[in-house]
Parts: sequence; C-alpha cells; structure tokens
Amino acid sequence: MIRRNRQHGQTGFTLIELMIVVVVLGILAIIAYPAYDNYAQRANQAAAQAFMMDVSSRAERFRLDARDYPTGLAELSMTAPDRVSRVYDVALTADNDAAPPSFTITATPRAGTQQAGRPTLTLDSTGAQTPAEEW
Repeated sequence: MIRRNRQHGQTGFTLIELMIVVVVLGILAIIAYPAYDNYAQRANQAAAQAFMMDVSSRAERFRLDARDYPTGLAELSMTAPDRVSRVYDVALTADNDAAPPSFTITATPRAGTQQAGRPTLTLDSTGAQTPAEEW
C-alpha cells in the first residue's frame, strides 16, 4: 500500500510493509532452495547414467571389433561431458583375462560438489546397475 503524505506530496512504503515483503521472500527461498537442489542432483545423476549407458554400448561394439573390451575411456576416444565431469569421476575398467571377459563402469561423486554424499553408480558388462534403487 503506497502512502501519500498530503502535506509534502511524498509517496512510498512504510517500514512494516517492506519487512512483510522481506519475510515472504525469505519463506519462499527456504522452501524453494531444497527442492531446486534435489532436482539438480537428480538431473546430474541422470546425465551420468546416460553417459554410462553410452560407454557400455560403445564398449560392446569395441569388443566385436577388437575381441577384447577397452581398458579405459581413452581407448574409446570418449570423455565425460562437462555436466558429468563437473560432479562425477567416470572410469571404465576391463578384465579381459576373465572367462567371460567383463568390464565395469563407475561414476564416483566428486568431493565438494553438489553430488557429494550420493552413492557411487556402477554398470557392468552383464547390465547390472548398482545401487539398484538409484537407477
């Protein structure tokens, strides 16, 4: 509500009105930030999972050509996209001496990032995804 001082022709807000606006904005921020943070964590995790699935697909194609799984992402000429590499360390390890040969892709959350405290994601050559509740 804008008050008008009839004597001096001034207009403006009272201090109480400004404080009410500040309190309402504070309450909205307290509610909105955790929801946004949770959404951002889930979006980062989904990006990492999509990248891991792409690596898995390319590793299988590599095995068809080379008769062995690649021993790292560099062998596939792949690097994690910025959105993933900012918050996860992604690695590909292969055991070509096992019967049958196998690989494991891991995405480990980086310390000090938004994903810190989230579980490490793994995907192996059999298609097993752990932890299952995160996929």
